[in-house]
Amino acid sequence: MPRLLPAPGPHGRRVGVLVALLLASFALTAVLAWQAMDAAHSHRAAAHRTLRDYAQFAALQMAFRAKEGIYSRASAMLARPTDLMGGEPQGAAARLEEALDARHGHGCVDLMMSEKSQFLFRLDLRSRELRQVHGCGDGPPSAWLRDTIASHALGVFNKKWDHADLVADAGGRRWLFAYAVRYDDWDKPVAAFGFGAPFRDFAYPVFVDAMRYHAALPPSLVGTTPNDSLFSIVVTDDVGRELFRSRTQYASSFTAQYRLDKFGGIAVNLTLRPDVADRLVIGGLPQARLPQLLALLALTGALVVVAILQIRREYALARLREDFVSNISHELRTPLAQVRMFAETLLLGRVRSESEGRRSLEIIDQEARRLTHLVENVLQFSRSERRATRLSPEPTRLAEEVGDTLEAFAPIAQARGVTLAADLAPDVHASVDRAALRQALLNLLDNAVKYGPAGQTVRVGVRAAGPYAHLWVEDEGPGIAPRDRERVWLPFFRLERDVGSAVAGSGIGLAVVRDLVTLHGGRVRVEEARGGGARLLLELPALAAPPAPRVEAPDAPAASVPEPSPAHAAP
Repeated sequence: MPRLLPAPGPHGRRVGVLVALLLASFALTAVLAWQAMDAAHSHRAAAHRTLRDYAQFAALQMAFRAKEGIYSRASAMLARPTDLMGGEPQGAAARLEEALDARHGHGCVDLMMSEKSQFLFRLDLRSRELRQVHGCGDGPPSAWLRDTIASHALGVFNKKWDHADLVADAGGRRWLFAYAVRYDDWDKPVAAFGFGAPFRDFAYPVFVDAMRYHAALPPSLVGTTPNDSLFSIVVTDDVGRELFRSRTQYASSFTAQYRLDKFGGIAVNLTLRPDVADRLVIGGLPQARLPQLLALLALTGALVVVAILQIRREYALARLREDFVSNISHELRTPLAQVRMFAETLLLGRVRSESEGRRSLEIIDQEARRLTHLVENVLQFSRSERRATRLSPEPTRLAEEVGDTLEAFAPIAQARGVTLAADLAPDVHASVDRAALRQALLNLLDNAVKYGPAGQTVRVGVRAAGPYAHLWVEDEGPGIAPRDRERVWLPFFRLERDVGSAVAGSGIGLAVVRDLVTLHGGRVRVEEARGGGARLLLELPALAAPPAPRVEAPDAPAASVPEPSPAHAAP
């Protein structure tokens, strides 16, 4: 793996502090999200409890309205006469007496009921004689009715009561009996008279009226909305037999039951309409915020990760720039020291012969070229980073330009014991910036010489390949592994095997090559050379027509060719 980060130091500690702060921020966000989710859950649970309380309240109201309605309906039919102690019966009681006095009463007696099974009765409490009028059908067996009513009237009935009601099962049905008791002059009960009806038939209209006319929920919240648009009810007796069911039934979790012990036991099961919840809870029913909170937490976590990666990247770039400054300073120091040493030698006249003086001048020229090329590489890299590189391409015979560059680089290669071999096709043309092409080729040559073995042969070739012109440089080194062939073109990248080597470099040589070739509309890649080394290949868009021959002014001074700077790549 390439080394991108140096050992921990002051920068590393600062990055650690920033990462710790980011992680603490994420942890705080997670805690806040949990608190918000818990608060929303508590709020929602409280709202649900409130709605169930409203349902319980409405069920209680409906049960009490039903109880009052049943009492009122029975009382209306058993309105007590003004003097129960004696005299003639009045009102509904008189009507009962008149109906009971008709020995052969037939037909339905209208006592504010429409039930087909209602009947009237009068029971002599002294003789236990039962006079019964079957107004619209048969009632329970006479013996059962005589024993039950007599026992209740003599053992339970209170003289202060207007009437008594009794709910009991007889003949396979549940009956409601309502009766009043007549007393003699000595306050002894002499007769019980009243009516009986199937309890469900008698109570059904009461539940209908309760649903229709009596508000069960606070009008300040629901206004004048009818009950059947707010909730549904199902009324059952103590054994689960249905007494009443509202026409519309709703399905929701806001349900309640109220049990009434009167009339043998009544259970009112009430269900609120789901969309009524927003009207009963101020501010509406809280919505579940878990998806939003989880999304927010995930987004925060992603931002923290991105921030940490960005910090690491900035830290790595900062350290790489520090290494670059250190490396370029080292590379500049070496040729400067050489130039200064040989210049002092010449100035002090310490050369022993003319050939030594000439050699000193050649070294000064060589190191000056090296300095020039190093500076040009740094400037080009800076322009590439700022996207400020400007090229002046012109049609060029690549063989001529490459040959001139090899001729200028030959003394440097010879000084390192490297042989240059050229294979240049003469009919390959491309539109290139000459200075940029020379700088790119010098970088490739310097890279091959620096990382290849001593005494190697570096081969340079130019060939046409379809729409491209190929320019390559081969060395005889160990080559570049396939996994690193794309990364060697990155700035400051160095192979793992070269990290601890004594070969120094600025780390930008091959990055400058890639940028210059890309600006020409070409591309770069690394291949395996024939001898096992590395082949660095440049592909430039080719020209079909040859360019005009280059004309140089006579006696023009030869342009100095700067020595290429090293690049961080494996040979």
